[in-house]
Amino acid sequence: MSESLSAVAEQWLAENTDALVRWRRHIHEHPELARQEHATTEYVAARLAEAGLNPKVLPGGTGVTCDFGPEDGPRVALRADMDALPMQERTGAAYSSTVPNVAHACGHDAHTAILLGAAMALNSAPSLPSGVRLIFQPAEEVMPGGAIDVVATGAMAGVTRIFALHCDPRLEVGKVAIRAGAITSAADTVEITLHSPGGHTSRPHLTADLVYGLGTVITGLPGVLSRRIDPRAGTVMVWGAVNAGQAANAIPQIGSLAGTVRTGSRDVWITLEDTVRDVIAGLLAPLRIDYTLNYRRGVPPVINEAESTHIFVRAIQDIGLDALAETTQSGGGEDFSWYLEEVPGAMARLGCGRDPGRSSISTSPISISTNAPWGWGCGRWSISSSRAQSRARSNWFPGRYYARRGCVIRARNPLGRLRFLRRRPLRPDTGRTAGHPRRR
Repeated sequence: MSESLSAVAEQWLAENTDALVRWRRHIHEHPELARQEHATTEYVAARLAEAGLNPKVLPGGTGVTCDFGPEDGPRVALRADMDALPMQERTGAAYSSTVPNVAHACGHDAHTAILLGAAMALNSAPSLPSGVRLIFQPAEEVMPGGAIDVVATGAMAGVTRIFALHCDPRLEVGKVAIRAGAITSAADTVEITLHSPGGHTSRPHLTADLVYGLGTVITGLPGVLSRRIDPRAGTVMVWGAVNAGQAANAIPQIGSLAGTVRTGSRDVWITLEDTVRDVIAGLLAPLRIDYTLNYRRGVPPVINEAESTHIFVRAIQDIGLDALAETTQSGGGEDFSWYLEEVPGAMARLGCGRDPGRSSISTSPISISTNAPWGWGCGRWSISSSRAQSRARSNWFPGRYYARRGCVIRARNPLGRLRFLRRRPLRPDTGRTAGHPRRR
């Protein structure tokens, strides 16, 4: 069945490549920020309706879900994010952003067009081995991410497996990279404001030296975290903003720091906020400096499930062995991880770089190749979906997939939240174990 669906997908792509390019360029020209994707939502829903599908706009007014294929049995979900970034495009492309200071710099325009194409290709098949659910998600670019809102609407009910792609300009066009285990990192934001009576720099002993306190936290927090946390977890604290004072001889009364703390381990992420708070308190206590800490939780790591990764690898190998690329765990965060709190799945990186050796992500000018073959990505996604459907149908009856992996299934949501009885290693951590990730 997967082979016949692959042929259908390839035929659809051969006949509709121009449409894919047109969809992507329209979305690129009309970017919208997180939770403002109203026009993009309307555009996606209209394209799906034109194909005879029944799209449903999410309750918040942005985002779309759409089911097709058999109603009973397993259902495979495919997810794309739709929001843009608050930055000015300077590519000079004929289809550049028409919205000042808003641009698709992270490839979400491509993700949306690719998922539209995968939907049309799969829908053109005479039959499907299992159901498909499309998820066009808003607000990926803001933490903790729009995926939480999508899950809260019940969009994962009945889904047995989920897949996603993300453009990567560091990979050349024609390559897809994937790995089992963690492929992204958890990412939280740390904002600290320090308060002092202030004073003259000639008499620091009569006040609380706020700038010295800032320096202590700037160097001390990353250093202590490196001693408090297993280094194999890949935990790093990096500061992005420091503000304090104006005069060379005046100790200021207020100063601030802002940065991100990231980790490749979900176990570490669960307790990371408590650790950061404890370290900061210990660093500032001897200096008599008051402070306020705003710790904003982001997203857990995306941890690709082994069988879902295997399905993706098989689809990539259908193109040719040279299409499959190696990848490491990224330090970036991705809210696709919230879907993996519900069901198994995997995310892959789609090569779209015009100059992979020099490309960077989310920088201006936008570094994603304007000539990348989006139809190629659409075809790989369609093939992955078809393989997942065939695998799901062959394995499926309620509970079988998870029962043979040592899981207990909750009766109220038999294909959703899980409690693993058998513990498994958490990658890339190293020896430590954890149950299936669940939202805490």
